[in-house]
Amino acid sequence: MAAPPFEAPVDGRQSEAALAIRRGVRRLLRARGFATVTELPLASGRRADVVGVNGDGALLIVEIKSSVADFRADQKWRDYSAHCDRLYFAVDADMPLEIMPEEAGLIVADSYGGEILREPPARLIPPAARRAVLLRFALAAADRLHRLADPGAASET
Repeated sequence: MAAPPFEAPVDGRQSEAALAIRRGVRRLLRARGFATVTELPLASGRRADVVGVNGDGALLIVEIKSSVADFRADQKWRDYSAHCDRLYFAVDADMPLEIMPEEAGLIVADSYGGEILREPPARLIPPAARRAVLLRFALAAADRLHRLADPGAASET
């Protein structure tokens, strides 16, 4: 018997366009060796759209922007850099790319995949911050897998 397909629960805050971008981003990152978790709460109280970690422990955060209005209304993205080695924006092909900040990487994606158009500047977050994000990532991923196997179980995340 085949395992049921898994998609993280949608909480209703994401538009169809944002969900399509998210799917493509996750496919792109998986092809590049990153495991991802969506909607990850961070120690700062922010919630990252997509967090990725690879086998070397490199951490990245992808902030999804589905429209110009979405980008202009949300300036909290700078707070994410304290929680990752690389910060990206992900947009669809209709977004005017010239408005996206140069200090972040840039991904263009749709529901089938994505492409990195610009890498962000290289940096490393402090070990304590890395540990905190990795623990949150691991706990969220394990909890989500548990809820998939046992939907009636209580949830911590």
